Amino acid sequence: MDSTNNGRTEIATLGGGCFWCLDAVYRRVRGVLSVVSGYAGGQRPNPSYEAVCSGTTGHAEVVQLTFDPTVISYREILEVFFGTHDPTTLNRQGGDRGTQYRSVIYHHTPEQQQTAQALVADLEREHVFGDPIVTELATVPEFYAGEAYHQDYFRQNPGQGYCQAVIAPKVAKLRQSYADKLAV
Repeated sequence: MDSTNNGRTEIATLGGGCFWCLDAVYRRVRGVLSVVSGYAGGQRPNPSYEAVCSGTTGHAEVVQLTFDPTVISYREILEVFFGTHDPTTLNRQGGDRGTQYRSVIYHHTPEQQQTAQALVADLEREHVFGDPIVTELATVPEFYAGEAYHQDYFRQNPGQGYCQAVIAPKVAKLRQSYADKLAV
């Protein structure tokens, strides 16, 4: 653990469509210490990628982040989340469709819940998005790490079509809109 914060870290669990996208984004954010792609919110223990993709398990593709709150706040983590996916489409991100691609914030503490609710209210009041935010806010359920080949997928597969067409533009948006939050 990082000695700059006396070993204190926080965890955030977020779903914003395909987990490869959020994984690629948060690996580039200053203060994020680790990113694990996985599954949460379903009924079946230890689901496989194939089972989650079938849409029958109830799980969402999510990332679980460990971050240093002395470097980046939970609210800033959520601002990046809302700035790099579409929180107004129910169970869909671009061409990815199904409940496994839902926009969801799983809070770990009452403080995280309050922060998420306040940010959603602020975004709605300011009409940041053209449509209402449909992001689910819920207490964190059991989290299951995804298979090894899903971890850091974008870096491992830069020439893959989905990476070029879908993930690369999100990373570019991160660089443009959140340059002050990028890791060196």
